[in-house]
Order: sequence, then structure tokens, then C-alpha cells
Amino acid sequence: MDDLAAAFGQAASLLLGFDAELIEIIGLSLRVSFMAVGLAALLGLPLGAAVALYRFPGRTLLGALLNAFMGLPPVVVGLVVYLMLSRAGPLGALGLLFTPGAMILAQCLLVLPIVAALSAQIVADLNEEYNEQLHSFAAGPLQRLATLVWDGRFSLMTAILAGFGRAIAEVGAVMIVGGNIAHSTRVMTTAIALETSKGNLALALGLGIVLIALALAVNFAALALRDAARPRYG
Repeated sequence: MDDLAAAFGQAASLLLGFDAELIEIIGLSLRVSFMAVGLAALLGLPLGAAVALYRFPGRTLLGALLNAFMGLPPVVVGLVVYLMLSRAGPLGALGLLFTPGAMILAQCLLVLPIVAALSAQIVADLNEEYNEQLHSFAAGPLQRLATLVWDGRFSLMTAILAGFGRAIAEVGAVMIVGGNIAHSTRVMTTAIALETSKGNLALALGLGIVLIALALAVNFAALALRDAARPRYG
């Protein structure tokens, strides 16, 4: 019990003292996750909107795949990205393996189905709700899309936040493609796993506290956006 209390005390000291190693790990984690989620949003939002609004060959299959891949095992994504970026892989010449770039790619592939599938559902619901009004105004495809995206912007931001929550807590894929290299590819989740195995509970607890704080912040932000999306009367 005394050892645990001491570990918490040391973790608090690391956090309050802005320990250089801890800050470096947190900074890399946020940078990788923000870039991965940003890329996933750029690809996933229009993809989800297209699945919701337009009819094209393979649309039903694509929608089913997006929903299925929401639960894609991270280690499988890590393995696929590893094979793609290895020397014998099609993207091996880029030299991205065991770099933050590989981690961004892996997290993006994990987050993309979440953002796209949730966006498709949000846009489809709004399209059904506003279909008569948009039809009466003779709205074209682009005008309809712009109207629905703008009206659902808060809900779509919630989908992006859900993707960020998945990305920042990911460990399996980034461990495989990043290698957990100190001062290069070590992020919060992989550092917690390593430091716990080494018995360095202070750093692991400090990083764990930051992860929990981020999870709470994401959830509070999602609740605030959901509240902002609700229509107000009176």
C-alpha cells in the first residue's frame, strides 16, 4: 500500500513538474492522433455523406464494410500496415516503418471506418428529416449535401471526437508499426505498457492519469456538442 501511495506521489510530481520525458511522450501522442484523426475526417466525412446520399454500384457493400470495420482489431491493422511498409511491401521505398508517419497511417485506418460510418448515419437521418423541404426548394445534390453537413455539423464533430478517443487510446497497431522507440515513436499507451513491465509505476501512472483526463475531456466535449445540436424552442 505504501509503495502504491509513493508511486502516485511520484506521478503527481512528474505531472506538476512538467517532466521532460513525460511531456515529450504526451506531445508525440497528441500530434500523431490529431494528424491521424484529421486525415480520417478529410476522407471519412465525404465518404460517409456519399454512402448516405448517393446511389452507386457497391454502395450497400461499402456501407456494410464500414460498419463491420468499426470494430476492426488494432493488431490486424498494425500487421497490414507493417506488411505494406516493410522492405518487401509496396510502400517499403518510403521508409516509413518505425516512424511517426507509420503510426499516423495505422491510426487513420482504424479511425476512418468510425468517422465514415457515423457520418453516413447522421447524414442519412438528416436527409430523411429534411427531404421534403429540400425537394420543395429544388436543391441540387451539392446544395443538399452542403445543407445537411452544415445542419449536422455538431453531430459530425461528435463522430470525429469518437474517432479521436479510439486513436489516442490505441496501443496494438502503433506498437507494431512504430516499434515503441524512445524519443521517436513512444506514445502514451506503448509507454504505459513498457514502464509497467519495467516496474516504473510512477511514469506509467502519470501517463495513465493524462489518458483518463483526455478521455473525460473528449466525453464532455461530445456531450456539449450533442446539447448544442438539439433544437431550442421558445
